[in-house]
Amino acid sequence: MAKISLNQLLAATVDAARAAGAVMRKNLNAEKKANEITSHDIKLELDVRCQKLIEKKLHAAFPQIALLGEEGDSGDESAEYRWVVDPIDGTVNFARGIPHAAVSIALQKRVENQASNEKTTTRKRASDLATHPSSHITLLGVVYDPFQDELWTAIRGQPARLNGRVIRVSKASKLKDCIVSIGFAKSRSNLERALPYFLWLSRRVMKIRMLGSAALALTYVASGRLDVYIERGISLWDVAAGLLIIECAGGKFWLQETPGHHKYRMIASNGLVHKKIPKPK
Repeated sequence: MAKISLNQLLAATVDAARAAGAVMRKNLNAEKKANEITSHDIKLELDVRCQKLIEKKLHAAFPQIALLGEEGDSGDESAEYRWVVDPIDGTVNFARGIPHAAVSIALQKRVENQASNEKTTTRKRASDLATHPSSHITLLGVVYDPFQDELWTAIRGQPARLNGRVIRVSKASKLKDCIVSIGFAKSRSNLERALPYFLWLSRRVMKIRMLGSAALALTYVASGRLDVYIERGISLWDVAAGLLIIECAGGKFWLQETPGHHKYRMIASNGLVHKKIPKPK
């Protein structure tokens, strides 16, 4: 990895995201096979197919990098680097032919020497995936919306971009001027806890939107289309790329681990209203 530049890695990530996006675009209005259906979610055969395509491309270019994905993991779990992949973020939208879904891919590096210290500090302050007890730092992120042909990219320490153009978060500084996106977690208990929070927000912000794709909600905050995005229960592969994009666009976020496999609650914002939003419990 020492001889491979982040620009090379980003190019491979973009290629994989565009390839999966092409499959999504081709199949938006086609009949889709469901592998699993629950009360608040659906898993498609196309989820698996798109992740396999992404995995094939990334592993062909960089076989030494492991992969953590919504549809399964591959490679050495103890590897220094890992891809974090959501092949179709917004599957329920996509399954019903709603063109609001995206491919999300991040590259993370293990930072073992930070883990012990960060475990004691993460819950005391806003943090990102570089300082979360997961002990991984996100180096680059790509989110691709194949239906709008919008590609968000970020390399840590550099500006976030949309189709090559530098983007920044909004300048809204008062809640009454904010458009907030919120996602409800899938369990009944989480839904019941989220409703009072939803009512509190609805009385204080300009508008609330429930869009159905965490990756796109995060990139919309990074682009200034939204001001805040909130989730009570979200998975790492949903947010790993988008949170870096927000950070590189000048925004902030709070992320807290919850019970479950790579599960979190989070707030992402333009930074100006960050302290005005209560943390979801």
